[in-house]
Amino acid sequence: MTVRYAVVGAGWISQIAFLPGVDLTGNSKTTALVSGNREASERLAKFYDIENVFSYDQYDEMLAADVVDAVYIALPNSMHADYAIRAAKAGKHVIVEKPLAISVAECEAMIAAADAAGVFLMTAYRLHNEPGTVHALELIRSGAIGDPRLFTSLFSFQAGVDNHRLKASNWGGPLQDIGIYCLNAVRHVFADEPFEVTAVRNHVDDARFKEVEESFAATMMFPKGRVAQFSASFGAEQLDMYRIAGTKGEIAVERAFDFQSPTIVRLTRGAEVIEHEFEQTDQFAGQTAYFSDCITAGVAPEADGAEGLADVAILLALEQAAKTGVAQKIKLEQRERHPDKGTVRRIPPTVRRLMI
Repeated sequence: MTVRYAVVGAGWISQIAFLPGVDLTGNSKTTALVSGNREASERLAKFYDIENVFSYDQYDEMLAADVVDAVYIALPNSMHADYAIRAAKAGKHVIVEKPLAISVAECEAMIAAADAAGVFLMTAYRLHNEPGTVHALELIRSGAIGDPRLFTSLFSFQAGVDNHRLKASNWGGPLQDIGIYCLNAVRHVFADEPFEVTAVRNHVDDARFKEVEESFAATMMFPKGRVAQFSASFGAEQLDMYRIAGTKGEIAVERAFDFQSPTIVRLTRGAEVIEHEFEQTDQFAGQTAYFSDCITAGVAPEADGAEGLADVAILLALEQAAKTGVAQKIKLEQRERHPDKGTVRRIPPTVRRLMI
């Protein structure tokens, strides 16, 4: 079975990553494009052999037609819930870029709509399907570093002045856009949920940061005395990494979040150092292939709506902690599923893409 996708939002991430990856999967095909720029859409449709092009005003028309089985939503954060709920009510499976929505209530409404319609809702955590990321988790689960105690992560890059993630109305900012990667990583490293968070944010005299902070730093307390810290910035040199210190060793993951670089995992135990640079995979192709496999098999994806909701709840608590200077308590249900070898998809990357 080939799962037919509509790409909703033809911006940078769709152009550079999702659209090029779909045709690599062997089980998926983009058959519709929904965008506000007709000229760009027509060019992309011709390049990728996409049969149908719709405007945002025609979204419900697209959903009512028998042209797609699933939608990929790559819109500003504030628009995720509306477009996802409409798709689910129309009987379409939905994959939504992270963060899933801008409130817990919106996440709950998205999950309820998918459940009521009998369709799958997946949060687009592409790293759950990436071999290096899962290898690091498998090392931890095997006891390779003893009991994991500390987690630290940095994720930064220089944001362009026209980046929509700099808009407060889109719930933009470094926490929501890139801090979420650090947050999601540690929840699976510890296989647990934080119960208390503190945070600070930094505003600087830079025209880019009139509406959102330049950087954000968080500390999260986990059960069993475990502690996680991360910093995210839109104003520093590109860096993405995390390290886990255990009772018997440490694991460092370099190029941890970038989809255009191979992941490096380094295990250190005393004088023993084992470093593995993983083959670069097309992470968006892997993510799409996995979701299509879930749809075909009728098995809910690991990175479901509840996974996205958990991160949104923590993001909101971190925001409140930074705003008030007061530690925030969190209570989340324990996750029963985590990324594992069964979620990994290894698909070689492509260089064929059209950027407009």
